[in-house]
Amino acid sequence: MTYSDYTTALVTGASSGMGNATVRRFTERGLTVHAVARDAKRLGQLAEETGAIPHVLDLADTDAIEREFTGMQIDILVNHAGVSRPGNILDATRQDLENMVNINLGAILQLVRILLPGMVERDLGHIVNTSSIAGLYNFFGHTGYHATKAAVHQLSRQLRNDTVGKRIRVTEICPGRVETEIFARNVGGSPQAIEAARKEYFDGYESLTTDDIVNAIDFAIDSPRRMNVGLMEIMPTFQVPGGLTFNRRG
Repeated sequence: MTYSDYTTALVTGASSGMGNATVRRFTERGLTVHAVARDAKRLGQLAEETGAIPHVLDLADTDAIEREFTGMQIDILVNHAGVSRPGNILDATRQDLENMVNINLGAILQLVRILLPGMVERDLGHIVNTSSIAGLYNFFGHTGYHATKAAVHQLSRQLRNDTVGKRIRVTEICPGRVETEIFARNVGGSPQAIEAARKEYFDGYESLTTDDIVNAIDFAIDSPRRMNVGLMEIMPTFQVPGGLTFNRRG
């Protein structure tokens, strides 16, 4: 199922980063793209530049998701939207955890619930879920984020079981560090925070770019009908998961 099999796509997290880049690629490919994000100004600019159809809504609001997308025919669903919070479960707040569960996992479940039946009925569709190496490997901090991304990993596997015998493809994109705004948002999102995050996480590193992620999605979607690209773990060459800590009590 190459791009010629599809006509419509829905992309979350479209106002910045990987979502924004994916919308641009899909419109270049000739798809009608529904772009979803909370930032009305950025989304409007993206729509003006690409012809995408903007949907300004909070993905934590299930009622809004149902109102907006029930009955819509979507061939490709790309779940990019995600939030993170610094720290582990010991210093997490209720709001931190609720945001991560609702956006990183809940919104994906609800969108799939609403849109997948139509794909099954048409015997045609592709779901792309963005997880993270945090869902496959354990390292310090961001415990709630790790947990929600691990759930996305399992969900992506399970969807293949739920649709066996139908021409539904599911791809999990599992990236390491990508140059996006998520690090700056962790520390407030101000111009000063963006600059501090750039110096802390990107200066001197060869991180992945949004183009790297979009090219991977492009490959998965443009693969032949017989081929499902299930999991793509994409990491910077100089970034590796690993390490083992054994703490000796004094």
